[in-house]
Amino acid sequence: MVRKQSRRKPHTGRIVLLLIVALFLYHVIGGYAPFARAPELSAENAAAIERRVEEMCRDDDSSADRAMILETRAQALDERLRLISRAREEIIITTYDCRDSESTRDILCVALERADAGVRVRVLVDGLTGWANLKGSALLKAFNAHPNIEIRFYNPPYFFAPWRHMGRMHDKYVIVDGLAYILGGRNMFDHFLGAYPSPTGTYSNDREALVYSGARDGKGSLLQVKDYFETIWTCEDTRSLPNWGIPDSRRDAMLDDLRERRAALEADRPELFDSAVDYREMTLPTKGVWLVANPINIDAKQPVVFATLCALMARAKEDVIIHSPYAVLNGFMRDELAAIAEKAPVTLMINAVENGANVVASGDYLWHRGEVLATGMRVLEYAGGDSYHGKSLAIDGDISIIGSFNLDLRSAYVDTELMLVIRGEEVNALLRGHMEALHADCRQVIDKGAAETPEGLDIPPLSTGRALALRALGAVMQLFRNLV
Repeated sequence: MVRKQSRRKPHTGRIVLLLIVALFLYHVIGGYAPFARAPELSAENAAAIERRVEEMCRDDDSSADRAMILETRAQALDERLRLISRAREEIIITTYDCRDSESTRDILCVALERADAGVRVRVLVDGLTGWANLKGSALLKAFNAHPNIEIRFYNPPYFFAPWRHMGRMHDKYVIVDGLAYILGGRNMFDHFLGAYPSPTGTYSNDREALVYSGARDGKGSLLQVKDYFETIWTCEDTRSLPNWGIPDSRRDAMLDDLRERRAALEADRPELFDSAVDYREMTLPTKGVWLVANPINIDAKQPVVFATLCALMARAKEDVIIHSPYAVLNGFMRDELAAIAEKAPVTLMINAVENGANVVASGDYLWHRGEVLATGMRVLEYAGGDSYHGKSLAIDGDISIIGSFNLDLRSAYVDTELMLVIRGEEVNALLRGHMEALHADCRQVIDKGAAETPEGLDIPPLSTGRALALRALGAVMQLFRNLV
């Protein structure tokens, strides 16, 4: 009698492992594929940029926009509170990253008081950071439950749609009525704002512009920023924060806590709520302010902001100074910057790898330091202690550019980004003063493997473990550089 051979049942553990690997590859490939090729700038967009740059460079003394630079964390929080407290119609707050912190609660309590008075408050947060940091926040849900307040997320994550994962909103700005706005690179928590102790013990140096607008004729830059906001607020990729998961009694208690905080804040800092403070006296005159924005689609973008910045830099007759946390460049970006550096001196300041908070970008820089230097730019590496997060340019004596755009591939091709172009000698002189103060804490790169460190600048050396980790991470990310 012949026995039938029984089939071996597949091992359950092996099936589970294969499913996990398949799911991992699905997310890695699906997340990277939309950005595998960096789009070229279309002829239509190139022509539009040239027309816009011509407009920016035309002499015009009729601008109603006035501007000031917010250089410190304390100043940035103070001016947010001062501006929001003056709202009579609407408050708009947009940020890439918002977390529950002391400075965040200060901003929310002042905005809540205005909402109680009938002011409309809209808050827009990037969907990935919002989902990670705010979706479970009882405080934000209580705030969002107010009838005059609404919070939305741009492109929240969809688990089974990995091609949506990487398209992030990197914008940061606050608009109040038709009065003024703040725009730059600061996220909304204690690491970037205020003088509160940071839970991590680390901070980030950054830079923003406050623009006071007297324009009511449709030409002011505030209207440009507001129109941009409305476009992204109403786009199909933006979703409302749901109002569930918090009992009414707890919601009311948390809102009352914010109201008490607002009263205590005014008692402690009455100067922030002084309606006699004149923004016209606080700000400097300009010859015009323009908003430059990337497309808002969630897949790969044409490099509109980068191309506009290059078109402006290409007109430099004296010099260009660029401040960016990091430099991650592809061949197109290197060629554009090299062409500019042939015409006028260009100085680039980025974080030293010992100083930078973004280990992925720092790791990439270790692999491409020589290529950045080969553009002909003078490269300075900032090592002042706190990581540098500012993004700005000074061109000749009258063009200042401040915003959220990093000199890297994510900002060029992946994220939404905003930069303000400000014409005016006084603003430019102020910006250059802030820039040059930071240069004192920089070493200058001489070649791929050497740099000159000024006397008195003490840079703690990288530990062997961190140096190896940066090298290894940089090597791995060469496979996914378009996302760095």
